[in-house]
Amino acid sequence: MNTFLNYLVVAALFALVLAPVALGVVRERRIDRQLREAERGRRAAGPSEAAGPPETQSAARPYRVTRHFYPKGWAKA
Repeated sequence: MNTFLNYLVVAALFALVLAPVALGVVRERRIDRQLREAERGRRAAGPSEAAGPPETQSAARPYRVTRHFYPKGWAKA
């Protein structure tokens, strides 16, 4: 009986550890499915709309980030 309870405890711990992983995989698959459906909808809309959504006044502009290279690191010597 102790052996059965030990196996049961180990199985419960595995389930507890792997549950977030399984939920994450399910969520990722759902998001992938939604993206595929949206891509199919865009292709089915026709060539005039295939280039992207129409521009609007409220559309966000892309933000360009300028990166600086500091060869000596953080400290100024």
